[in-house]
This record gives sequence, C-alpha cells and structure tokens, in this order.
Amino acid sequence: MSGAQPAPVQPQAPTPQHGIVKQVLSGDTIVIRGKTYPPREKTISLSSITAPKLARRVQNQNTDSEDEPWAWEAREFLRKKLIGQVVSFHVEKTPTTTREYGVVFLTSENGVTENMTEALVKEGLAWVRNENIRSPTPEMARLIELQDQAKSAKKGKWSDDNPRDHVRNIKWTVDNMMNFVDKLEHKPMKAVIEHVRDGSTVRAFLLPDFTYITLMMCGIRSPTHKLDSEGKPDTTTKVDWAEEAKYFTETRLLQQDVEIVLESINNNNFVGTVLHPKGNIAEELLKAGFAKCVDWSMTKMKKADSDKLKKAEKLAQEKRLRIWADYTPPAKISDKDFVGTVIEVINGDALVVKKADGTLKKIFLASIRPPRDQSAPPPSDDKPAEPRRSKRPLYDIPWMFEAREFLRKKLIGKKVNVTVDYIQPARESLPEKLCCTVTISNVNVAEAMLSKGYAWLIHHKQTDDQRASGYDALIAAENKAMKGNKGVHSKKDVPVHRVNDICGDPVKAKNLLPHIKRSDRIEALVEFCANGSRLRLFPKRLSPHHLPPLWCGSPV
Repeated sequence: MSGAQPAPVQPQAPTPQHGIVKQVLSGDTIVIRGKTYPPREKTISLSSITAPKLARRVQNQNTDSEDEPWAWEAREFLRKKLIGQVVSFHVEKTPTTTREYGVVFLTSENGVTENMTEALVKEGLAWVRNENIRSPTPEMARLIELQDQAKSAKKGKWSDDNPRDHVRNIKWTVDNMMNFVDKLEHKPMKAVIEHVRDGSTVRAFLLPDFTYITLMMCGIRSPTHKLDSEGKPDTTTKVDWAEEAKYFTETRLLQQDVEIVLESINNNNFVGTVLHPKGNIAEELLKAGFAKCVDWSMTKMKKADSDKLKKAEKLAQEKRLRIWADYTPPAKISDKDFVGTVIEVINGDALVVKKADGTLKKIFLASIRPPRDQSAPPPSDDKPAEPRRSKRPLYDIPWMFEAREFLRKKLIGKKVNVTVDYIQPARESLPEKLCCTVTISNVNVAEAMLSKGYAWLIHHKQTDDQRASGYDALIAAENKAMKGNKGVHSKKDVPVHRVNDICGDPVKAKNLLPHIKRSDRIEALVEFCANGSRLRLFPKRLSPHHLPPLWCGSPV
C-alpha cells in the first residue's frame, strides 16, 4: 500500500516590517527609519520597476546632470504620499549589491492599504522591468496590466506631452546672492527641504524656479561638526548634541513643504527663517536646548520674532536642557549700552571713552582691523625675513594716520552711543578687548571707516558668533570701498608721512628753535601728555619753507 503524497510546501510569506519614511531619494527608492533614537535606517528600492532618474549636482566639475523626463513628478508623487508616514514593507531579495529591493505599503486612516509600486505604475511614473518574461508571477502580471492601462490612458511618461516640458531647469548657484535677497524683499518663498546638514543649516529648492540654496537659520546656531575638504561634516570627532540636533531637524523638516524668508547672506550661504505649518523650527530648537541665539543674525529679524527666540533660549537655560546642562548665568556685561565722550583715539580701531560717572573705558570697534603693513615680503625658506627697524605704526603704516585722523576729527570731544557686542578674551601677552559698535548721530563709525577704505573687515568663520551686530552693513561698506578703490584698496601710490622726531635730541631742537620763534603762533596737535605740564606736539605747519611734520617737546 502506497503512502499518501505529502502536500507541497508553500513558500512562507515574508514578515512585514514597519518604519517611518525619512526620505524619498527618487521615484523608486525610499529611506525608512526606525521610531526610536538613534534610528536604524534601511534604503529600499521598489522591486520590478524603474523610475526616471533625478538630476544630481556634480561637485568640482563644470557640468551637472539633469532630470530624466518625469523624474521630478515621480519623486514628488511618492514624497507627498509617504514622507513622515508610518509604512509597512518587506524585502523580497538582496542581490550581490548593497541595495535592498522590496515592496512598501501605506495604510490610510480609513484602513485602505496602497501598494506604492502599483501606484507608480498606474500613474505612468515608472515602468515595469522584465515585462516580457514568459511566466510572470501574479504580482508581475498585475504590474504589467496596470502599465497597459496607463499607456491606454496616456498617463505620465506615456502621455503625448513633450518630454522636455517635464525636465526641471535647476539653478544650482546664485551669482549675486545679496541682490537675490534684496529682490525678494523678505517675502516668503515656497520651498522643499532637500538636505539637513546640521541642526540649523539646511539645503532647499526654492519653488517654482528650482533655485538650490544652502540656508543658515537666522538667529540661532546648533552644535555642528567641522566641514572637511569636500564641504561635508567631519563626523570622526564627536561634538556634543550635534547628531541629536540634526535628527531633531530632520524629523521635522526633511523633504517637507515649507516657506523660507531670506534675510541676508554669510560666507556664501543664505541666512533666513524656515516657516513650517506648525511654526518656526528655530524656536523649537531653542526650546529643546539644541541651539543658542546668535546676536549678529538676530538683528536681521523683526524685533517681535527675535524676542520669541530669546524667550525660548531662556526657558531651555532655566531647565538646563541639553547644551545648557552645565549652564551658569554669565556675569553680565556691565553697561552693555552706554553713552560717553571720546577723549582719545588710539590708532585706527580703538577709543578711550569717558562715561557719565567719570570712569574711562578703552574700547575697540567690533569686526574691523586698522590698516596693516603689506609692503614687507613674507619670509621664505631660502631668504629669511630681513630685520625691521622700530616702527611708529601711526606714521609708518600706510593709511593708519588717515584712519586715526578720520576718527579724531569725527569723534574727539563728542558724545557717542556704545553697544558692547562681545568681549575678546585675553591671550598670551594681549589683554582682554571690549569690542563694540559705536554710533554718532545714527552713523555707525565702523561702517563709515570701511566705506572710506580706512579699515579692513574681519571675515568671521560661520561658527564664530562673536561679531558686530550690524555685520551685514559692514560687508556692504567694505565692498563699496573695494569697488571704488578707496583707502587700503587703492591701486595708486599710498600716502607717506615722514616724521622728524626731535624729542630728546637737543641738537635738532636747537636748530629748529629759530623757525619756531619766527612764527607768532603754531597750530599743533597734542599727541601725548607726559604729565600735567609736559606735552608731545605734532605741528601741522611751521613755515612755507619747512613743511614736513615734526615731533617736538615743550620743556618745562
């Protein structure tokens, strides 16, 4: 008696997995993450279909790729359905490559489950691979049937539209960034966030022109990794809360529809505000302790908006959240804003101001440097630097005297408004510096110096938050001076001041005495007060026959 034939073994259905859609890379590739931090990620390519390829920016080359027709429509079809949604999926096969293929399902609120592969083919936004196989599986047969329906209905890539009408004209760079910002006039622009570099820096496409920008969030700065030679974050060095801040922003903004308000520029990046339907992400980062306020960029915002950011930061500080875990309230800068009288101008960037209570403050103009000597060639291996004679910077460095005189004539004896922007700590033999914005009659003194070419602007790093509060105006002022070849930017001969110092030289003083006696009155500038009765003077003019300026001392 023959035994009963065993029933054929049915292939076991793959176990479904669940996750949240983090990113849609193209019309057929999806990144799915776990629900907890740090999340595990899986990149799934939809099996059995191919979607048009999106354009990619090619670094360090003159030409960039462009979209295949309908590539953007396919990506957007999936993005709008899936981004941020909980999906189920299973992996069908893992070939020799690292890519995993599978099927992704989205279940709506009313319980209807949609197969994303079938949805794409049905809309004509992807085509079936291996459609001519002799014995297709039921799943493959279903896809071929949907593709035939899309062809008949002339949907998507099967339509009669000109394929070039479905290729984006992407603007990967903006030539004149400040002009671009000015033209928008702070109007909100619709955008899609394409990449999150760190908690407060994103890359986005501005719509509908597909202008690709890097945006630093106005008013805040999150912890971030330094950039490597390719401009990518160097994650080899741990930075506290950098990854967590990035994750916070990614889960809320990546590939979301937002509005962007461009406020300014900084080091070839745009500075602006990202507005999500649920609010301002900058404020949320501050509340969660993932960012701190940055004064220089907050000045670009409306006061009501900047006040919200300061309030959010203060809440995180009080709760000692994340980056503020070891926070202790700093010693307040005494008199952050004060009015005083300028009693001395020191070279081209420092002043001594007398406050109302009689105390003296030595302050430096924030974010600028005085003219510097660029005449000496730098030392090399085969030719060491030549020994330099003792210098009097005020007269020996080109444009230093003009810079000092500009400040002296404009400020000496005048009342000015002073705002302390930051304190530069002491280092080596250099003392602490109080760096300030100084205004007189609503004129920013540093801005006026730069516009005349009497100073150099300090080009701060992106991560350097210590800068003048009106930094953008300083950039514009220096650019104006450079275009006009003014002062230190001049290509012509620089002014030369030959000073004959006769202080401490009785022979020179005796020879000069007859010239002084022949003049009833000599106009001079008091350069130094040695004591109550001893002065060092700089005569502006001794006689028509003796024009060079001199140092002279008045004996007691």
